[in-house]
Amino acid sequence: MIGDNLNYSKDLDNLVPDIYKMIEVLSDGKQLDISDDMIHDFGERMKAALLHWSEPHKQSKGLRMSNIGKPARQLWYEKRSEKPAPPLKAATHIKFLYGHLLEELLLLLVKLAGHEVTDEQKEVKVDGIKGHMDCKINGEVVDVKTASNFGFKKFKEGSLYRDDPFGYMYQLAGYEASEGTNKGGFLAINKETGELALFRPGDLTKPNVNTRIDTLKNVLELDVPPEKCYAPLPEGKKGNLRLAAGCSYCGFKNECWSDANNGKGLRAFKYSNGIKYFTRVTSTPNVQELFIK
Repeated sequence: MIGDNLNYSKDLDNLVPDIYKMIEVLSDGKQLDISDDMIHDFGERMKAALLHWSEPHKQSKGLRMSNIGKPARQLWYEKRSEKPAPPLKAATHIKFLYGHLLEELLLLLVKLAGHEVTDEQKEVKVDGIKGHMDCKINGEVVDVKTASNFGFKKFKEGSLYRDDPFGYMYQLAGYEASEGTNKGGFLAINKETGELALFRPGDLTKPNVNTRIDTLKNVLELDVPPEKCYAPLPEGKKGNLRLAAGCSYCGFKNECWSDANNGKGLRAFKYSNGIKYFTRVTSTPNVQELFIK
């Protein structure tokens, strides 16, 4: 195999260049030699991902490693609200499916490039909170992510710690803590361009996962929700306010912001780049309004 014939240092920092170099032989008119065993293993992993996706998934009401980075108020609603979160749309289920499949494809490329992948989907635990880390690559904890153009820039530029609405930094910190290490990073693929990026957060930007878990355990025992996760943002110059991106994705935004617009609740407007939810409308936008049930 090509990956066996090249002299890689097996350093995680070389991972993306190694993958690119391995693939570039196709542009030179050469064929990638992929073993039958690797093809079979990849097929089985794709099958498992598809079967897992096809099963109904109940929303968990407890803490787990994949959600400890979510805002505390959102987690409180997930556990304590009497109203279930709205069901996922078909398009969202499809997005989850190709996200899982792309992650498997990315790990195949890692293996073809001669890097060692171990501990895939290993169950881990920190302070009683369980989860499954994606893998280790060359012995280091790696969380594999698929991202849009906008999200990918945060991995490429190393700015995720400044804007992390899905709590990815806490996930990685949890997986590292479970393995007794501070070495790890994200391997991300841009779903729109195929570009890859490796982001290894510095120690000063990594959150303290043990403190976070203690805080969340206390918050979830409260009888009233903690303060709102994000302040509304100005939209235009006429005094309108809209939800921040982190709130827009939350399934409990309508319940959480029932006091918006003088107690009438959120108002939603359909723009060319997506739906925006307004907490205050002083000047009605010149786009279609969607009526929230």
